[in-house]
This record gives sequence, structure tokens and C-alpha cells, in this order.
Amino acid sequence: MTTWTSLEPASTTVDPGSSTTVRLRLRNTGDVVDEYRFEAVGDVAPYVTVEPPSIRLFPGTTGVVELTFAPPRTPDATAGPHPYGVRILPTEHPEATTVAEGNVTFTTFMEVRAELVPHTVKGRFRGRPKLAVDNLGNTTLTASIGGGDKSSDDLSYEIVPANVQIQPGRAAFVDATLKPRQVTWVGQKQERPYELSVRRSGFEPLAVNGTYVQRSLLPLWMMTTLSLLLALTITGLVLWFTYKAPVRTLAQPKLDQAAATALPEEQPKLPAQKPKQDPAPSAEPGGAGGGEKEKPEKEAKRIERNPLPITSEDKPNLFVQFAQVRLVEGASGCKLTAAHTEGKLDAATQQALKCFQESNDSMYGAFSALGKTDGLGNLGRSTMTALLASHFVAAKTVPLNADEESPEVPWVRNMLLWGTQGEFDDGDLAVTVACTKANIEYLRDHVQLKEKPSQALFDRIKEYQGQFPDEKTGVLDELTLNQVKAGWVHAQDAPGTVVAKGWLPAPMP
Repeated sequence: MTTWTSLEPASTTVDPGSSTTVRLRLRNTGDVVDEYRFEAVGDVAPYVTVEPPSIRLFPGTTGVVELTFAPPRTPDATAGPHPYGVRILPTEHPEATTVAEGNVTFTTFMEVRAELVPHTVKGRFRGRPKLAVDNLGNTTLTASIGGGDKSSDDLSYEIVPANVQIQPGRAAFVDATLKPRQVTWVGQKQERPYELSVRRSGFEPLAVNGTYVQRSLLPLWMMTTLSLLLALTITGLVLWFTYKAPVRTLAQPKLDQAAATALPEEQPKLPAQKPKQDPAPSAEPGGAGGGEKEKPEKEAKRIERNPLPITSEDKPNLFVQFAQVRLVEGASGCKLTAAHTEGKLDAATQQALKCFQESNDSMYGAFSALGKTDGLGNLGRSTMTALLASHFVAAKTVPLNADEESPEVPWVRNMLLWGTQGEFDDGDLAVTVACTKANIEYLRDHVQLKEKPSQALFDRIKEYQGQFPDEKTGVLDELTLNQVKAGWVHAQDAPGTVVAKGWLPAPMP
């Protein structure tokens, strides 16, 4: 042993978002001049810097280095104690490597964000908004969800689930049903402000405001039409009963004296005639009594399945190859590690894809339905959109400047094309093939293809936002990103159609 070490203090505490310092004293107990290098080890190593990174000591002398702990104010800096170590590497005696061990505790911080999806709901008898609750703190969030009107008691609330428990960095979706206490039969629609709140013990409730637009049961135009029809009906009945039609008679006056009439002579009786019988129907050849010919049965038409979603029956293709490369890198905690056929939706790829779909559905709750939309283990529009959006898993917004080139343009263009297109034509296919190849090259070799975003791309963002009652800003903000990460696509209930030639292009070499 040629070194002596001491941490001062051995245990410390730091708030995420700030920093603290620990001193490491080191003495050269050997008999030669030696140089020592320092490496932080452990789970908190990314948050530790050592200054200076190395020192040179003569025999019997002592040196001091400072360890600075600066955990970020993010869910990754989990609250609680974290052991750490500093590996000391002597240059002259590498076999005498030692590790100084200590303990650092990250304090707890709470940060909660909530928003309504959509902000405004409409209906005659009920409205069904969703409340998205994000836990941006570093400890588990336990909260209850409540509702109430701002100034009156016009609405009743059904909230499922009423209590949530969310891990750090995760989100939960709460379904709310708003019911008006009184039905509006006729008249203009009424806006009823309401409020959903996230309630935590020891904290002020986090309130989110929305608007429920209650429509009347009978719209004004319908009442006007019914009134006109009723007035016309009453007018017709009045005219029917009050109108007297003129009557002309052909009856002649009765004669005063009855004229003598002679009885008619008796007519001779005619022999009774037999009723004519219809001739018997002629017999058809080939059967007695002329039976009807049997009609040939129609042959059943073979119904071919739609080209989407892509299943294990399809040939190897570029889109499955992208999903494989993305899953090899890891997405939503799912990694494709087993041997697989490139571009083919084989058993190993299906298993990893199913893991991604189930993990995504669990993360985003009822707002995500990849398994229900595409089928577990299949690659459809929703799953492809979510796989592309997982590139932005740590991003809150995607800044795009029309005057600057950005490596995110191929990702955004491809992601929104799958999210907005219910039908793929030749032009759509050409765009997604080019973007998918660029995405694969980025994941394989980190080759960044930079482009300037066009006006068409900003219009595509607005088109996607138009599927929800949100403001069409043309900016990929946090709410829009959450929707694409959940795999929400245009015409969610339809698998999608393809009219492009050369569908399912071959994988890249």
C-alpha cells in the first residue's frame, strides 16, 4: 500500500440543481515520486467532477483534490442516499490502485405539471376531457384528483382514477366525465368554466382550468323549422274545416202519378255452363311438374387484408428494418438483443415490438393504444409514429428555425407523415423512404443529415395539431410531442390504406 486517503466529509447532502464540495486528502506513503489520477465511479459519477484530475506527490507528502457534486434538477437525480467512489490510479505502482468511498444524499424536490386534453369540450349531456399529470420531481408522486366549478355548481364530476401514484419522470392520464345538472332544451350554447385540481398532502392544490360548452337539446334552427311546420299544419287544418265545396244534383222531381208498368216477359233458362279449366302447366324436360331450375351459387370473393399494419406475413422491408435498429438502441426500456432477420418481422422482432407497445400504452394510459390500434407485435401507423417520436424522449420542445439547418428535420418530417396520412400515395412513399434511410444512418453511424425546415413542414405540424382542439401554432411543443409519443394518428380507428406503387421497399444494405 503506497497511499493513504481521507474524505472530508465522508457523507454529504446536496439539493438537485445546486452543488456541494467534498475534499479528498491523499498522502504518498511510498518511497518514490508518484503521479495519481482520479476517476469518479458509481451511479452518481456523471454528476461528479474532480479538480485537479491528477496530482504529483513526493514521498511522505500530502495533496488535496476537490470533488464537486452537481446533480441536475431532473427526475434522473432520484431522491435519497447514493454511495459513490473515487478510484485512485498511481502511475508508478498501478497494482496499488485504491478506491475512496463515501455517501451523498440528494434531497427531495417536487415538480408537477398538469394540462387538459382537450382544453375545451362540447356536448349536450356530458363532456369527456383527459387530465395529463407529469411528475417532473425526483420522488414518487401520490395525489388525488378533484373537480369543481369556478363560481357555481352547474356540473357533476366523475374522475377515474381518483388517486394516482406516478414514478419520477413518468406521466399519468386521468379520465374525467362532466355532466350538467340541468339539460338545456332550447337556446344558445352555454360556456361553463370548470376546474380540475391535483391535490397533494402538504402542498397547495395545482388547478387546471377548462371550459365545457353545453349545447341545447334542440338547436335554434330546428326550433324555427318546427315552428314554421306547426304554423303551416294549423293553417291547413283551419282551411280544411272551414271550406264548403258547391254541390250540383242531377235528381229529377217526383212524378205526381205513377206510370203503369208492364212486367217483363219470362226469359228462357239457359243450361248451366261448366266453368272453364285452365290447361295444366306443361312439364319441363328433365323433371315432373316443371320444377324450377336451381340458381348457381355465387363464388365467395377472397378478401385481402389491408397493406397496413405490417405483419409477419410481409416480405423483409425498410420500415421493419428501422424498427429493429431503433429497438436495438433501446426504446421505452425495450431492447432487441436476440438474433433476427434484417427487415423481417420475425419472432424476435415481434417480441421486442410487443414490449415497446405495452410499455408505451402503460406510460401514456388510455391516451395510447398501440396494441389495440395496430395489434400486438405488428408495425402500423401508430407504432411507427411512436417509434420515431421516441427519438425526442428527453425533449420538451423541438426548436425549428426556418433560416437554420437542423438534424431534427428528417425525424420530424417522417414522424408527422405517419401521424397525419391515412392514405400513402407515391409522393408520401418517396418522402418516408428518404427520411427512414436518414434515420437508420443516424442510429447506425450517427450521420446527421441537416436540412432547413420548409413551410410545408410547419403546415404539417399545424395539420397534426388540428386533430385536437388545440391552438395550431406550428410549434412542436410539449403537448404536441406527448401526443406523437403516445402514437396518436389521424383516423385512429382505421389501419390506413396504400395506393403507392413499390410498397414495402427493400431494407438498406
